[in-house]
Amino acid sequence: MSLNYAIVGATGNVGTEMLEILAESALETGDVYAVASRRSVGREVSFGDKTLKCVDLETFDFNKVDVVLMSAGGDVSKKWSPEIASTGAVVIDNSSAFRMDPDVPLVVPEVNADAAMDYKKKNIIANPNCSTIQMVVALKPLHDHAKIKRVVVSTYQSVSGGGKKNMDELWLQTKGIYSNEDFKPHNFTKQIAFNVIPHIDVFMDDGQTKEEWKMNVETKKILDPSIKVTATCVRVPTFVGHAEAINVEFHNEISADEARDILRESPGLMVVDKREDGGYVTPIECVGDFATYVSRIRDDSTQDNTINFWCVSDNLRKGAALNTVQIAEAMVNRGFKGRAG
Repeated sequence: MSLNYAIVGATGNVGTEMLEILAESALETGDVYAVASRRSVGREVSFGDKTLKCVDLETFDFNKVDVVLMSAGGDVSKKWSPEIASTGAVVIDNSSAFRMDPDVPLVVPEVNADAAMDYKKKNIIANPNCSTIQMVVALKPLHDHAKIKRVVVSTYQSVSGGGKKNMDELWLQTKGIYSNEDFKPHNFTKQIAFNVIPHIDVFMDDGQTKEEWKMNVETKKILDPSIKVTATCVRVPTFVGHAEAINVEFHNEISADEARDILRESPGLMVVDKREDGGYVTPIECVGDFATYVSRIRDDSTQDNTINFWCVSDNLRKGAALNTVQIAEAMVNRGFKGRAG
């Protein structure tokens, strides 16, 4: 059954990825609309072999669509997602606006696909934070096998996680340094070129940043509220692709060899783990791929039932656009028929 879709924020980094992935997906699409702010009205974007002209968010009739893929930022979503949902369309929102709302499911299809069908309370489904998504895809099969007690994660997050303006700043700073130009930080708190910044989102009262808090509370909501998570989130000077060094302590016995075998057979994951030079995946190698990659799987010799691994994913794809489209697929596969019921 074909459904009609609207992509809100169609001209942004994630919005263009949503259009590309939706066109590549197995979903049957009827009419597809590219929706953006007034300043982008008439701008052309690609959808498969078609070209769509952007229409105005303020005046678009959402009664014409069944599913809205929303990637226009938290403030826009807070205003528009409830209004759009009230028309009968289901909004799959990529922002943080509704993630911790108890009446809004927070979904990663490889982990809790059935939760997508809980959309009916508000007609909104939330897409988790990019750093959370790739981590829980890897944690889920391990949790099913040995039950996770505690996770310690350090992230190495690309600048695209903060949008095009951050990508532009990295480029301009890098170019400026090579040409001896003075380029001060604008979107970052410190120089990002040739540097790393242990600060993503705002600081909270307890000293952690909101990005670190998100990884904790979102993992609990998606996977298991009993899991303890502590994170250090770091912005690094790569354009696309998030990496994470993850230490996982389990309640039950598990070895690195067992974990490697489990992860190899798990959906959404690719294991590349050779103990040799280059026998692992780095962010630049995952760009454009759908999979989440796991490498450097090894036992933690300092305590029992604990392993370390390295996890890499394209944050614009699995961390945002792909996961959003996969949520729509999960709904359709479970009988969602759009406005028909």
